Amino acid sequence: MSRSQTDEFDYVIVGGGTAAGIVAWRLGEAGYSVCVLEAGPPDHNPFIHIPAGFSKTLADPKITWQFKSDPEPGIADRSIVYAQGKTLGGSSAINGMIYNRGQAADFDGWAQAGNTGWSYDEVLPYFRRTENRIGESVDPNYRGVDGRLTVTTTQWPNELETAFYDAAINAGYPHNDDYNGASQEGVGSYQSSISNGWRVSSASAFLKPARRQYKVEVRCNALAMSVILEDKRATGVSYRRGASESVVLAKREVIVSAGTLNSPKLLQLSGIGPAQLLKEHGVEVVHDLPAVGENLRDHFSPRIVARANPGLQSINQNASGLSLVGEVFRWLVKRPSVLAISPGRVHIFGKSSPQLENPDFVLLFAPASYKAGMVDVLDDPKKVKNFLRMEKWIFDSPDQAGETFRQFIKDFYQQNALMAGEVEIGDHVVDLANITCPVLNIYAQQDHLVPPDASTPLGGLVGSDDYKELAFPGGHIGIYVSGRAQKEVTPAIGEWLSKR
Repeated sequence: MSRSQTDEFDYVIVGGGTAAGIVAWRLGEAGYSVCVLEAGPPDHNPFIHIPAGFSKTLADPKITWQFKSDPEPGIADRSIVYAQGKTLGGSSAINGMIYNRGQAADFDGWAQAGNTGWSYDEVLPYFRRTENRIGESVDPNYRGVDGRLTVTTTQWPNELETAFYDAAINAGYPHNDDYNGASQEGVGSYQSSISNGWRVSSASAFLKPARRQYKVEVRCNALAMSVILEDKRATGVSYRRGASESVVLAKREVIVSAGTLNSPKLLQLSGIGPAQLLKEHGVEVVHDLPAVGENLRDHFSPRIVARANPGLQSINQNASGLSLVGEVFRWLVKRPSVLAISPGRVHIFGKSSPQLENPDFVLLFAPASYKAGMVDVLDDPKKVKNFLRMEKWIFDSPDQAGETFRQFIKDFYQQNALMAGEVEIGDHVVDLANITCPVLNIYAQQDHLVPPDASTPLGGLVGSDDYKELAFPGGHIGIYVSGRAQKEVTPAIGEWLSKR
């Protein structure tokens, strides 16, 4: 492997993803020279820019990191794929485009834990400065209208969405025009980083303009190998590009913004992390910092798919054949089209207990059905007609599931509110990250469910005869829980199920 000449910038950013694009723009705007190292290729793939194209990109190894968790005995030693963007824009170039800041209480909790500057009041100006919120009733106290990241509420009129919304209102959830505004709680339409039928990624909104206007240089296919340290101070980055290994120096700072998994991986490869782990893999310990790679957070998401009544339109029906031709035409002339929407259409942010001050679960609705165990491949519309899909992080829906299942989820969540995994380098120290992320799969058999109430707007759409043909991923409802806490919760769940 050859070694090329070393060069120098004010700042070096590892990663060309979601956060890196914004940081590069701000630093360039301030007059600094910046070098951005992106391990993946440029974002030339056309499916990146068409919103519906996420179904083509999410599993594409050319533009994604297809990380896998360690095999987990609780799910027959399967590994769960953690797809991360590996192109300009990072995961903002491959994800479902939902724009969700998170609730104010989370930021305030971080600040109270000692993270100065992270309260919601302190980060809110940055959110407002970043976005260009397009829509009615935009509250300037919470939303920005002149930033570079366009946020819209995409339109695709659909009876299933309307029915789901009406069912949520009837179930007691309040309407909320803006879950990124004064309050998160309630039901409403999801907001998306989509503009005029195109995805708005961090690369298109920030990184590419920064390259054109400021002293920002982007190097694609540049895999960071290690952070160069001098007396525990980061002074540069060693990276590999093709057959050559190069070094780029930072006069001011090195910013590691390589994603949830690759950032701790790079630090560990650089000698920053748990000393015992580094020694096991022959990495010289520069700074024994046990927290690096610890406390990985993830959500668990049971998915229910139910057959809707004939005549109702779903995304599946409009994503193939002559219907797709029509949708392409509508997209080209800037009319509502399945090509220009996020699959997540309606949200419910709610509380599992009325005693709570803030929402602790979110329920996502999409008028579509995906293949079992997959989040990016639609079911064949010839085999599965008119499906109603609900994907939920912490589940509660009086109109769709039986009381037993709802209580099962509530009991589980209340006992296990926080779950954490870890990221560790593996035997192939340079090229691979061994992600230790135990996953617990909990099953709720179909006979634990009861048919929905046909008197409700949502229940009326789901015929009781068809309800017997519920299509669950893998023939079951799966709840995937990341974290070592599974060792403690498994006996409790087993005991709970044995009583049912």
